[in-house]
Amino acid sequence: MAMGTAIITIMTDAATLARLMTWLSPAFPVGSFAYSHGLERAIHDGLIRDRKSLREWLETLLERGSAWNDAVLLAEAWRNIAAGSGIDEVAELAAAMAGSRERHMETTLQGGAFVDAITAWSGEIAGEEGAIAYPVAVGAAAARHRVALEDTLIAYLHAFASNLVQACVRLVPLGQRDGVATLAALEPIVLRTAQRAAGSTLDDLGACTIRADILSMNHETQYSRVFRS
Repeated sequence: MAMGTAIITIMTDAATLARLMTWLSPAFPVGSFAYSHGLERAIHDGLIRDRKSLREWLETLLERGSAWNDAVLLAEAWRNIAAGSGIDEVAELAAAMAGSRERHMETTLQGGAFVDAITAWSGEIAGEEGAIAYPVAVGAAAARHRVALEDTLIAYLHAFASNLVQACVRLVPLGQRDGVATLAALEPIVLRTAQRAAGSTLDDLGACTIRADILSMNHETQYSRVFRS
């Protein structure tokens, strides 16, 4: 299943880069605006209350949490497709790694919506039935459309952070300037994580963000909420 240290190089041309930007823009119909990845509960419990606490929370997810695992899974799916292999095993692993019912719903519903939406480019992922995790769907599509792996990872991780920042702008609430400042502070983290993930294997999977996982579970029974996760 893992590609080991094999290196597959694809350069992203301008037209393909524009396509990648469309796929991971807020306007792309995957429903990402509906999910807070457990942040709604973290805000409810007072753990995220300002720009600093939000930046620290997202930095941890990117470097040592769910976003890191997503990046590793995306890279594996990309390499498998680029090498002419399938993604059934990595898709099954990605779905199994969702830490809660809502995390599973978040990744599989977005993944399914992504697969449906990219048919506009005649880029269907053939052979996969049922739910597919979002990072696996993105990685497979990017390889099929010859989008470079590191470019895909940067765009995916930036979209992950941007979506959660926008959720916190509404919920904390934060001002738009604080939101932009948070994204600016996270930029080197996104780039560094993407570079690490581009050279990763499945042996690099692992997270140490237990509190975030527990809060995601707690969100399932939260009395009043805005987001689906």
